[in-house]
Amino acid sequence: MNNHSLPAVVAILAAGVTTLVADTAHADRRTNSLAADVAVRHRRLLVKNRFELAPLFESTINADFRHILGAGAKLEYHLGDMFSIGVIGVASAALDTKLVDKIVPTLERNADSKTREPSRTEFLDHLNSMPFHGAVYASLTPWYGKLAAFSQAYVAFDFYFQAGIAFAQLKSDCPISVCSDPAPGKPRPDPMNPSENLPQDFNPNNDPPLNSGGRVGIYLGGGIHVFLNDFLALDLTVRDYAFTDNPSGADFNANLFVSDADNRFLHHLFFGAGISVMLPTTVKRTP
Repeated sequence: MNNHSLPAVVAILAAGVTTLVADTAHADRRTNSLAADVAVRHRRLLVKNRFELAPLFESTINADFRHILGAGAKLEYHLGDMFSIGVIGVASAALDTKLVDKIVPTLERNADSKTREPSRTEFLDHLNSMPFHGAVYASLTPWYGKLAAFSQAYVAFDFYFQAGIAFAQLKSDCPISVCSDPAPGKPRPDPMNPSENLPQDFNPNNDPPLNSGGRVGIYLGGGIHVFLNDFLALDLTVRDYAFTDNPSGADFNANLFVSDADNRFLHHLFFGAGISVMLPTTVKRTP
């Protein structure tokens, strides 16, 4: 290489470096623009700023003694695509489980004060039911998308999680003829001598079950919306209403009388299905 060709080489190298820097800057601008752009254009806002009204059906999935079957409704307001607040209320009926059907034939028909085993009537009358339950909650919807079947049928869906406060009304119908002990765990008045007391009868089977009344606890839930169109969706949910309860109304802690100490913090799991109606029915789209 002679001295006359050196400036030309330098010029070529400078031009190459300038072109490389320009291309890199252009690529950076292009990458930054895509990163700041929306993920999906003209996306339907299926829940944002809409009320959700959902008639529903619920059934217990972990009941020991009585299945709780009920119908009710959910009302929810979606603050955005991810966050919402709502309330649910369900009126219910109770059906004996298979466990109860197996226990009852093993019990004696008549009460026997000499044994701790309840009679059939004592056992059944101590069980409680749940005429009403519900929750107030906040909901998070972190995932949503679209499902395709055979590249022909497309449906939108989302997954949500809920947490809040559960409430329930429990009911027990134990008659006085069965639950006759006026002061379980304490001395009893002697009907023949009112000034004297008899010792505790140590028979929990004639104690009031103390498992009725209002309850407040923790609510957790999770489910999926499968959208049938812009304003209707199939709503499937598993819900956990957790609060103190003694479903059997029996002497759970084995101290020979029934008291509030026999209550435990229990998880009442339900599966729910409903049809959600989004209001207003017209859907908005992103730019």
